[in-house]
Amino acid sequence: MKKLILLTTIIFFTACQSAYYAAWEKVGVEKRDILVDRVEDAKDSQEEAQQQFSSALEEFSTLINFDGGELQEVYEQLKDQFEASVDSADMVTTRIDKVESVAEALFDEWQQELEKYSNATLKRDSLRKLKDTQRRYKSLVSAMRKAESKMPPVLSALEDNVLYLKHNLNASAIGALQGEFNGIKREINQLVSEMNKAIAESNSFITSMQSQ
Repeated sequence: MKKLILLTTIIFFTACQSAYYAAWEKVGVEKRDILVDRVEDAKDSQEEAQQQFSSALEEFSTLINFDGGELQEVYEQLKDQFEASVDSADMVTTRIDKVESVAEALFDEWQQELEKYSNATLKRDSLRKLKDTQRRYKSLVSAMRKAESKMPPVLSALEDNVLYLKHNLNASAIGALQGEFNGIKREINQLVSEMNKAIAESNSFITSMQSQ
């Protein structure tokens, strides 16, 4: 029964996707155009995530350097930054998934249409472009997923600290967390570095698609 439900869901989702692409094609928007737009969206979400994680690090720095004032307020701000970081991470994953979805549809269509050529020269050229685009795409998604993989460890570390403070909201607890800061800072810096690489790959891929 579970397998039947899963199969039904996949068929329904595929049909919805096909209808979605068909509707856009009717107004002159091809899958390659949608792919470029989605890569742009994924790149934007990564840039936003970079800013958000950096803000969370800044708030954590403020916390461990706490020197008087309302500790509850500082805790709430760190909690808000953590929750915003979770949302940013989710958006990054969602948009990468959407890139993969349309890319798969584009490459399947491209491969099938190769069989329709009667001109061997044009067919060879189209096949070459397909292989080149797939190669660039593979590099792009690899960079995106690598950057994405750096987010869960940071979120886990931030959550640990937020949970700890929730039940230990005092100056001694702040002192206990000071040793955590350097580790989180290092992980966030690695995350930002990997996202910079993914953003560069995105720009390169977009340029290559627009020049074909």
